[in-house]
Amino acid sequence: MPSLSSSRLRGAIVPAIAIVLWEVFFRVYGVQSDAFAAPSVTLQKGVQALLDGALLQATVQTVGAALGGLAIGALCGVSSGIALGLCMPAYRLFNVSIELIRPIPSVALIPVAMLVFGFGYRMEMAVVAFSTVWPLLILTRSAIGSVEPRLLEVAHVIGLSPWARIRKIILPAALPRIIVALRLAIGIALVVAVTVEIAANPLGLGYGMLIAQQSLDPGLMLALLLWIGLLGWALNILMDKVQHRLLRGPGDGGAA
Repeated sequence: MPSLSSSRLRGAIVPAIAIVLWEVFFRVYGVQSDAFAAPSVTLQKGVQALLDGALLQATVQTVGAALGGLAIGALCGVSSGIALGLCMPAYRLFNVSIELIRPIPSVALIPVAMLVFGFGYRMEMAVVAFSTVWPLLILTRSAIGSVEPRLLEVAHVIGLSPWARIRKIILPAALPRIIVALRLAIGIALVVAVTVEIAANPLGLGYGMLIAQQSLDPGLMLALLLWIGLLGWALNILMDKVQHRLLRGPGDGGAA
């Protein structure tokens, strides 16, 4: 069975061919464009931004706001999902409100967040938190609702306290689906953070892309765009490793 690293290596063949063809096209035809740049120019601009510190600073700003908002959204979403999953009357009471608020686009809250928090991290984190709380809440509630009822009956028979039931039975049973929700939410958090920076917040990678576009610097704009894609890819790999570590069985420690 092919290893994960070899699968990723084969998966890189198509992008590598596309980059080579892209470079050849620009060099052979001498294309001049305000919207696109050759891969070599894009790489040069990216390295320049990395060396002068601008790329690192913008990355810290964007990832910090995305993860901060995700932390708030995860805390609210997972805790609310557990509560609604354990208490059906509460779920019936709040279900209509959730379904009315959940479809609101997160970017539509930018004007409200700006009035409340002004420019900066707090505004961006608030919008990210709003966008991530709903998938976490819904998937957590669904995971709690799918816990085997007999396990809860056994917990009641042996006299476990409500907190002990949550900690020893409910959370371990629901953990795989909660982690899937977190993997979904971390991608949403990065997308929304960049969107907020492009639309309204003068910091981070999104704002850097906006400035590059206004300065007619497609090389830098594409370098930042590709860097955002690499960040999303890296965060997904990180969450994949966390998922495998948390869900690995006791006998899997020596598995290849």
